[in-house]
Amino acid sequence: MTAALDAIISELRESDRQERIDMLIDFAGSLPPLPPEHDARKDAEHRVEECQSPVFLFVELVDDRVALFADAPIEAPTVRGFVSVLMEGLGGAKPEEVLKVPADLVDRSGLTEVLGMLRVRGLTGVLRRIQREVARAVAFRDAPPVS
Repeated sequence: MTAALDAIISELRESDRQERIDMLIDFAGSLPPLPPEHDARKDAEHRVEECQSPVFLFVELVDDRVALFADAPIEAPTVRGFVSVLMEGLGGAKPEEVLKVPADLVDRSGLTEVLGMLRVRGLTGVLRRIQREVARAVAFRDAPPVS
C-alpha cells in the first residue's frame, strides 16, 4: 500500500463516525472530472458492477506508474468520496503497490461502522476493479510482442 493511502486510511480509522462521514464528503468534492476522452467512453465495460451507484473507472500505466480516472455521482457522496480516496492514495503508484492493497481496506478504514453493507460491498468492488485492471495492464505490458 502506498504511504499516501496508508495515511488517509489511518486518519479515517482514528476518526469518530461523524468525522469519517465528513472526510468522505470532503474527498467527494475533490474528485476531478473525467478527461473528455474518458467521459465519452463511460459504458458497461468501465462501470463497476458491484456498486449500486454508477461508478466508472479507467486505469492506465504511464511510465510504469498507475494513472487512475474515475467518475462517481455527486448524489452518492460517500461512494464518490471513497473513489476520490483511492484516486489520491493510488494515483501515481507502482503497480505492485496497488496490487498489495489489502482486500479488507474498507474495514480497516472504519467505514464498515458507518456505511451499510451494500455500500461496503460496492466500495470493495471499486478497489477490486482497480486491482484487476492494474493486473491486466501489467500483463499486457509484459506480454511478448506478437510476431
